[in-house]
Amino acid sequence: MRTRLGRDFGRLWSAYAVSTYGTWIAFGAFPLIAVQVLHAPAVAVSLLDAAGLAVAAIVAVPLGPWVEHRAKRPVMIATDLARFLAMASIPLAYSLGLLSYVQLLTVSIISGTAGIVFAAASGSYLKHLVRSDRLLVANGRFEATSWVATSVGPPLGGALIGLLGPVVTVVADSVSFLLSALGIRRIRGSDVAAPRDTGGLRARDLLLGWRFILRDRALRGLFLNSILVGGLIMATAPLLAVLLLGEYDFAAWQYGLAFGIPALGGVVGARLSARLVSRYGRHRIMVVFGWLRSIFPLGLALTQPGVPGLLTVIVVEGLLIACMGIFNPINATERLQRTPADRASRVLTAWSVSSKLCQAVLMVAFGVLATATTPLTAITVSGVLLLGTPLLLPKRAHLAESGTPADGVRVA
Repeated sequence: MRTRLGRDFGRLWSAYAVSTYGTWIAFGAFPLIAVQVLHAPAVAVSLLDAAGLAVAAIVAVPLGPWVEHRAKRPVMIATDLARFLAMASIPLAYSLGLLSYVQLLTVSIISGTAGIVFAAASGSYLKHLVRSDRLLVANGRFEATSWVATSVGPPLGGALIGLLGPVVTVVADSVSFLLSALGIRRIRGSDVAAPRDTGGLRARDLLLGWRFILRDRALRGLFLNSILVGGLIMATAPLLAVLLLGEYDFAAWQYGLAFGIPALGGVVGARLSARLVSRYGRHRIMVVFGWLRSIFPLGLALTQPGVPGLLTVIVVEGLLIACMGIFNPINATERLQRTPADRASRVLTAWSVSSKLCQAVLMVAFGVLATATTPLTAITVSGVLLLGTPLLLPKRAHLAESGTPADGVRVA
């Protein structure tokens, strides 16, 4: 039977879905605009994503404790509206002939910061909204929605770009954030916030999320594995854009297709995740698919021009994404279950900040490597380095340790 998670979860899920669809329709919009409109080189395209991630991560550090002590729904609504306004400025500037690399960078920073804050608030609210024993089901639904959007969005976005120009998908993305804010506003249940500290915010509070992660051996292993895998995979994203759109002269619709079709594997993986865990155990599934997702990216080294190259990207990305669809809900659930509610926002912020900074550093590094060699060489090096990341996954004994103090929250 289908597990029922409540009407308010459905509203939160719907809001997530609409913004996720908008984001994936606009998949690769910034690199595409940078390459085709502003004629930026590979290092500039990598720097665009990297600088946005790095600055957003630094700005978001003090926001974790701030989010912790505030009701989460207003925070989510405010960050959605901030992303709506930032994204909407791009088509406006383009229509006036004023679009610049600096504006793309500024919007990247604003949307990146808002995204980190939204993720921290929504993760904390999900922990409040859904019982602990149903979190894997809830995370599986979010994951499946993400991969459906990933499958549908890029091909649709590529078709829209071919018909209406390179910034039309940014319009869809901006509107999706507005609709998400309206959806979250419809939630009627209680909200949650940690008790306020009368002593005010102290410098050491900024590091609480990292201290908690590093003291829990299971979380520490998942954390290090996640940020490195995410960083190495994301470092190749702008390089693939340069390789496929620039050197290999793929059309925008082909570029979208190369990432849209493989996302169907993520849908299947997300739907299987809870069933596989129920049958074989959480640790075994985590290790098996943690290893598999580190192996398949090396296949991108075989990418070449034309139809063979397109098929290579589709097959490799499909296998990778199927493994991620199984692994990611387990990772998200383990993280939430091991984190007390009064620290969830700070832990999630620390996790996001570290991931963004790692991605930023690796994007710059691989952008420089691609400039010094070729984009394909840099993509191959990333694939080789990924092979060592599963060694960081937590041992079975570490997962069995609770290490989670009692929750200390107030319900609003």
